[in-house]
Amino acid sequence: MTPQDGTWVSYAGTARPLLAIILLAGAGGLAYAGIRLRHPVRVPSGSRVRTIFMILAWVIALGALVACWTAYVRQEMHEHIAKTPPANPITMVTLTAAVVLFVVVFIATPRGLGVRLSSAVIAAMAAPMIFELPFDLIVMARTYPPVPPDPVLYRTLFFAPLFLVELTTLSLLAVSPMVKLSRPAFFCLALMLLVFAVWALAGFGYPSAPIPIAMNVVSKILAFVTALSLCFPEWFTRWRRSQPDPGIEQAADASELQPQAA
Repeated sequence: MTPQDGTWVSYAGTARPLLAIILLAGAGGLAYAGIRLRHPVRVPSGSRVRTIFMILAWVIALGALVACWTAYVRQEMHEHIAKTPPANPITMVTLTAAVVLFVVVFIATPRGLGVRLSSAVIAAMAAPMIFELPFDLIVMARTYPPVPPDPVLYRTLFFAPLFLVELTTLSLLAVSPMVKLSRPAFFCLALMLLVFAVWALAGFGYPSAPIPIAMNVVSKILAFVTALSLCFPEWFTRWRRSQPDPGIEQAADASELQPQAA
């Protein structure tokens, strides 16, 4: 992929397996944490003052993002390097998944209207950030084009408030009484990083070719499944318990083959 095909430059050479190894290590750590977690753990919500502080921090982060991105775009226009972003086929996937997650959480939450609405909104906002936070860490140093006179400064101006928005949005998960850290959530997040690792071996390119598009879509869906498993860990536990145990089935078959005592 050439730089003009997207908004970041693909990984090449030894950077590909190195990035894949880092992502595999992260996936392994998350999977291990999931194995060690025996029961879902409620995220502490804290007091009302703390909730107000988290919401205020989120609003301030959004304001900083708008201000910094405005300055960034103005500098691009001043340097005559501003360009129309390329087509992104993943946008509709993200919007569709957000709507579906909102509806599912709103309908399935066994609480009052206020809790159902707030939980659905928070889940729909947080799910894309589960994807975006590690994704932005991967591509931020390779964004294109560099903005003169100081590309590092303007790259920081672009990504610093974005990370603040992502982190403060994820912190809002603590506001919902539905959210619990669970084994399925850790496993889903580990699977997302595993898909990232496969994507890294292919260069982690912009979604303008079949492989990057597929990797982007699958990892994005896994991020939304992670958010769903944070809200309803019991769904995944029930599904797992409903699956037959091969060991038990084999033991039962063996007992049926043994001759009965007279």
